[in-house]
Amino acid sequence: MRHHWSWPWVKRALGVGFLAVVAFLLVRYARTVDWDQVRASVQELPRDVLLKALGLAAISHLVYSLMDLVGRHYTGHRMAKRKVMQVSFICYAFNLNLGSLVGGIGLRYRLYSRLGLRYGNITRIITLSMITNWIGYILLAGLVFTMFPLQLPPAWGIDGEELRLLGVGLLAFAIAYLGLCAFSRVRCWTVRGQDIDLPTFRMAVAQLGISCTHWMTMAAVPWMLLQGQVDYPTALAVLLIAAIAGVLLHVPAGLGVTEAVFIALLSHRIPEHQLLGALLAYRAIFYLTPLLAGALLYLKVEMRTRKREVHA
Repeated sequence: MRHHWSWPWVKRALGVGFLAVVAFLLVRYARTVDWDQVRASVQELPRDVLLKALGLAAISHLVYSLMDLVGRHYTGHRMAKRKVMQVSFICYAFNLNLGSLVGGIGLRYRLYSRLGLRYGNITRIITLSMITNWIGYILLAGLVFTMFPLQLPPAWGIDGEELRLLGVGLLAFAIAYLGLCAFSRVRCWTVRGQDIDLPTFRMAVAQLGISCTHWMTMAAVPWMLLQGQVDYPTALAVLLIAAIAGVLLHVPAGLGVTEAVFIALLSHRIPEHQLLGALLAYRAIFYLTPLLAGALLYLKVEMRTRKREVHA
């Protein structure tokens, strides 16, 4: 009997296999780390450095919350801007730590629907938010890889030209998106029963500006915590690579993957205990602190909504 394997199953098997290899390498590596030195590195981080990193993280989360304001303009709904930004902040905090199905999608549907938005508009907001996030990533990665190609470890045997070529391709994609938004005569497509309207050129520029600023301020957090041991373009390039690796492996918060990428790309330039110390502080500042704030805001929104339902 012949068995036919579908491509989705092959992709899933490859993904699981690659994730298992990464997990094995992380466990093996963790056994060789001097965790006392790592703890000392965290404790030795200056207070002003931690405060600056916290401020940069706050700016990055604030900028991300503007993405749903673009969705507000895109769909034409009239929910208060403050509420829109609040929902966006809450969902992003949960998205970072628990994955996009929980935060980026599930929580958005729950909060927006309870605040009175129709499911069709919520779907369009989610779709545009994802496009905004990744089109900015593509443009920024294209610029960084083209203009500031990452110096890979010598043992890799790969020079910066491969990354520069990738950067050119990414830039071409981002420019094509802008051109499509500016000049396309077809402004609406139907995908799986959903109408997708092409954003205007001004809206596309806003998407790129918001997303690029968000990614740049996000990368500034670990760069600040590394205290100048690498230049900012290098820290930005490594974070962009770590972000896409975490998405491809479907690991919530990129847990372990982010650390593995930073160690693989920077351990030849920075002592590993200092690198891990900075990354632990980065997780606490950029992931866990917003999650705590987002959870408190979520409870506040739920309580207010239930009170309105009781008195309705």
